[in-house]
Amino acid sequence: MGFEIRKKGKYKGAEKFVTKIKEIQEEVKAVLGKAQEEMKKFADKKRGEADEYKVEDLVMLSTKDLKYQMTGRRIEKLMERFVGPYKVKEIISANVVKLELLSTIRIHLVVNISRICRYIGQVEGQRKEQPTPVIIEGEEEWEVERILNKQ
Repeated sequence: MGFEIRKKGKYKGAEKFVTKIKEIQEEVKAVLGKAQEEMKKFADKKRGEADEYKVEDLVMLSTKDLKYQMTGRRIEKLMERFVGPYKVKEIISANVVKLELLSTIRIHLVVNISRICRYIGQVEGQRKEQPTPVIIEGEEEWEVERILNKQ
């Protein structure tokens, strides 16, 4: 890109103008390159290495996009930040995965890795054991030990 002189010698003013513009272009390219490098340096300070997920990994899903589904249940500031764990069903690209979600969560199964984090299991003895259901007439039911509170 630039200005090229078609005929030399005929227009001295035009030649001066073209050389001046070329000098300005070179100067601007250098300044823009320097500014670009600085912006990249500061932007890269905030960036970290992205986690690499594999199929069958357990991940937690951010509730940032689920707020409209969970508003009736809880106050927003007391709501969990992540729900799950859910299994990674498929790796679509380096930053997009497909999850095995429950049918009650009505969002697309394909999510960006910025919306998930790796599931870290609980400490030994901290985990609550889920009670096993009792099958009555072909349907799963749970026995209630006691009612803690009522309104």
